[in-house]
Amino acid sequence: MKKILVIVSLFCAGRLAAQSKYEAGMQKGLEQLAAAKTADDMSTASAFFERIADAEKDKWLPYYYAAYANYITGWMNPKADKDKLAEKSRDLIAKAESIEKNSEIYCLHQMVAIQQMTVDPMTRWQTYGAEARKALEDAKKADPNNPRVYYLEGQTLFKTPEAYGGGKAAARKYAEKSVELFKTFQPASPLHPVWGKAEAEKLLADCQ
Repeated sequence: MKKILVIVSLFCAGRLAAQSKYEAGMQKGLEQLAAAKTADDMSTASAFFERIADAEKDKWLPYYYAAYANYITGWMNPKADKDKLAEKSRDLIAKAESIEKNSEIYCLHQMVAIQQMTVDPMTRWQTYGAEARKALEDAKKADPNNPRVYYLEGQTLFKTPEAYGGGKAAARKYAEKSVELFKTFQPASPLHPVWGKAEAEKLLADCQ
């Protein structure tokens, strides 16, 4: 019995050490993400998260952050090939979805679809616009209390001409809901996404 207890203790200690290593790596990646000031910095953060993801293989968060940082890289560098970056983000999102499908991943899917649409809005809005709407619908079904869903919906409407159902008035109610939900929002863990509060508050101010 004593020998079995020792083996179990060693097994548990090994699991805790591995978990701590994963969490430490993720925390380092989040610090890189927060400190990134250039597109190159953001690309480096994306690659860092991807290495964690490929080492862990059963956790969706590293793939999520790798895709998220890659997405931001496309906006930070005006000369970047947004289609190429978006395809990379899509590959990372697909890997995250193969592990778990949830509201945060659907939100990121919407963001990438919008990014690709902006490359040529006149010819792409039907394809990527529909994809973005579907992703937000899925995100809302997966978690109707996720404040990022309503921020993204409001942001999209804010940038849509009034003639097509967008504008400040249309976006305001979604911005208000996002800000309200952020007041009580609690991430599932210290590693889960927390971004969006400041963006939602700015969107609401812009809608006034």
